[in-house]
Amino acid sequence: MSPDKMIRMANQIATFFKTQPGDAAPAKVAAHITDFWEPRMRAQLHAHVAAGGVGLDALVIAADARIERAGPRA
Repeated sequence: MSPDKMIRMANQIATFFKTQPGDAAPAKVAAHITDFWEPRMRAQLHAHVAAGGVGLDALVIAADARIERAGPRA
């Protein structure tokens, strides 16, 4: 997937969870990406964050450490 599309999708998820009550937004973003993004997409996101995360919402960067590296959440 193009980096721009991946960034846009991740930022849309972050924007949604920012509107939810509570302070669990990073965990919710991570859970959503883990549940619905295929491993290649998650690997691309991890690589982009490792390279500096240009264009990503700070919430996505905060969630990155919680996003599963391979396979769906159990």
